[in-house]
Amino acid sequence: MRNPKNHAATDVSRYAEPVLEIIRELQAQPMDGGEQLGAILRRHARAGGEVFSKNLLVRTYRHLCARGELQPDAAFLRRLRMKPTRTISGVAPVTVLTKPYPCPGKCIFCPTDARMPKSYLPDEPGAMRAEQHGFDPFEQTAARVQTLSDNGHAVDKIELLILGGTWSSYPRDYQRWFIRRCLDAMNERSAATLAQAQRWNESARHRNVGLVIETRPDHISAEEIRRLRALGVTKVQLGAQSLQDNVLELNRRGHSMADTRQALRLLRAAGFKIVLHWMPNLLGATAESDRKDYALLWSDPALRPDELKIYPCSLLADTELHQRWQRGEYRPYSDETLLELVAACKRQTPPYCRINRVYRDIPAPNIVAGSTLSNLRQVVQRRLRERGQRCACMRCREVRERGVPQDGLQLCAQVYTTAGSEEHFLMLNTRADRLAGYARLSLPNTEIELGIEEILASALLRELHVYGPALEIGSAAAGNSAVQHRGLGMRLLQHAERVAGAAGFARMAVIAAVGTREYYRSHGFARAGSYMVKAIA
Repeated sequence: MRNPKNHAATDVSRYAEPVLEIIRELQAQPMDGGEQLGAILRRHARAGGEVFSKNLLVRTYRHLCARGELQPDAAFLRRLRMKPTRTISGVAPVTVLTKPYPCPGKCIFCPTDARMPKSYLPDEPGAMRAEQHGFDPFEQTAARVQTLSDNGHAVDKIELLILGGTWSSYPRDYQRWFIRRCLDAMNERSAATLAQAQRWNESARHRNVGLVIETRPDHISAEEIRRLRALGVTKVQLGAQSLQDNVLELNRRGHSMADTRQALRLLRAAGFKIVLHWMPNLLGATAESDRKDYALLWSDPALRPDELKIYPCSLLADTELHQRWQRGEYRPYSDETLLELVAACKRQTPPYCRINRVYRDIPAPNIVAGSTLSNLRQVVQRRLRERGQRCACMRCREVRERGVPQDGLQLCAQVYTTAGSEEHFLMLNTRADRLAGYARLSLPNTEIELGIEEILASALLRELHVYGPALEIGSAAAGNSAVQHRGLGMRLLQHAERVAGAAGFARMAVIAAVGTREYYRSHGFARAGSYMVKAIA
């Protein structure tokens, strides 16, 4: 794939000889220890002292493999990879932004920049990339995939995150066009319809294995859910922001806690993965009320999200909240107050939830007053370690780049209830309690009318995921301790089927992304509408 605007075509063949020399020298080094790549690159600097970049090294390495001069080696490629954490969770995340468009919300803390979708600032990294490409979905997707590939990452399994304003408020035609063009970039050809782009992506080189949008709780209805499924959406980020109606009203969110509870109920009944956005330090909140707020996330069966983004409220110029602060009506938390609050929150987080973020990526110069701790997660983790405490959330437990012995994985489950279902969070854990893979199995116990006949009376597999560095589809596991491509997904899937069957369900439905349909077909599932369904009894 090539970024049509910004990726300059470089003839890497002219660097083949010196790069081959570098690679041979690096291959002679032990995988653990030995001379660092940087030192080797500096020793082989070009005339004038210019050092070969990792990007160029990776691209030339692939060129040499394609020419047959080197044998492809996934483990060696990982040594060359830039920013390995980008794909350390098993997939390549690609984030794109929608165009600026009027937002139905009137939140007093939101910036309003006509150049950006609501709530985004023009100097945020993702927003800058989107603006550079004129918010064009094809250009944004192609550029990100190319960059990840050039940096040595596997890009055949892509989680597409569509951010921006309130997705549900955008025109329907724009939504379909936007997703179709993202898929066109992955498919490397242009489709006439969204359905055609989805069909092509089932076997494309770059497959969409997850599609994420963000919206408001008051925009979720049975009709909206059916639309989201037709678009191929598998995960929804909901801006709950607060669990207190008085705080929501003070900050002019325009929705209530009842809206949030109903949205989660409907989304879970349709099999979606759910990410809640929560904002401590809003107008009207205190550190103590925020602690109670956070505890409610887990004690209230109507909530209990799968993932969470903690976005402490940032005081920005040209907002109504800034005016309130100038009048002495609002006070941002200090670094210490925020640190203690987030540390307390992380200790409460159950193992079935993943805390994706604890701080919004807002450049510090934009923050008028309050905390600018962009490394808040690291500071919190250090404090917890000093106290002999830990966070049990999924992100803090995933194996990441650590290898795992295949005979040392234990399959266990955490069962919890929600408003409408019994949830089984099935885990493959190492002896050190590291999470290697998981499945979210939902057993409905309440009839919720969605108008989706394909999933009636079915157990719902809401998510199936194996951690570890991303490997290409069809490739063999790299090394004895690799996590991906060792049959862990099949092990979890088979166990989920047994659990569902024992609970009396005769069918299982999977909210499968278009790029995962082939995987589920290989395990006996057949397409039914926008789901993959299998008889299990």
